[in-house]
Amino acid sequence: MVAIVDGGSTKCDWVILDDFKKVFMKTETIGFNPNNIAAELIVPEIEKNINLGAVKNSITKVFFYGSGCGIPENRATIERELQKFFIKAEITAQEDLTAAAYAAYNGKPAVICILGTGSNSCYFDGVNLKIKLPSLGFLMGDEGSGSSIGKQLVRRYFMQKLPEDLHNEFEETYHLTIEDALKNMYHTARPNAYLADFNKFVVERKEHPYFQKMVFEEMKNFFDYQVLPYEESKDAEINFIGSIAYYYEEILRSAGAELNLNIGNVVQKPIESLVDYHIKYIL
Repeated sequence: MVAIVDGGSTKCDWVILDDFKKVFMKTETIGFNPNNIAAELIVPEIEKNINLGAVKNSITKVFFYGSGCGIPENRATIERELQKFFIKAEITAQEDLTAAAYAAYNGKPAVICILGTGSNSCYFDGVNLKIKLPSLGFLMGDEGSGSSIGKQLVRRYFMQKLPEDLHNEFEETYHLTIEDALKNMYHTARPNAYLADFNKFVVERKEHPYFQKMVFEEMKNFFDYQVLPYEESKDAEINFIGSIAYYYEEILRSAGAELNLNIGNVVQKPIESLVDYHIKYIL
């Protein structure tokens, strides 16, 4: 059996293929971004999934694609921890951009972007992956991402920048104190996922003019920092993977249009296309 894993900061989508390359099982765990979760917590979290426990000794290969895995040290951490659980498997960890490129590939070169809990970009010509820019994480980067939009929302709430109607609705929804916010942002294992969770509030009110402008500015920041530096972005199609791109697709396309960019496909969950790519090109 083979495991193919699309690992975000919030959650991991797992697909297990049988010996005939057919889908045997689909399941989920929390996200395993090594920048945001302690290594020793990875195996205990996987052990919580009884479905993976039932097949772990039958898995011979694990293809893990994860956020935070652009750094060799982080890839080594993931491979080491997964090996402790899948003791009979050959483990390969790669960055999430590789999975996004595979999933979004439609036969022609494109700029591939991730907009989920975090954000990232690359250029893929079908063979070679070009990564021109580093991923700076949610503290310094991740423009346009769920964590960035969530950060803007929480910041504007506490600094009393939200319109009165949104401020009151936020207060009634979360009853958030500054003490709780700071605790979750600075003293928990996954602060980026905590901030990204606030997107539910924005998505449910994304037609509000204030949020239209706020998200539009975030998307323009993303294009400015993570897309325009690629010379290919002037002519190539720009494809997106991730829930944030999916939920704010209309605003995303408007921001792209203002910059004369060619926005192509927007895919919420890449795992299905990623599995298809493995079956066709790798396995």
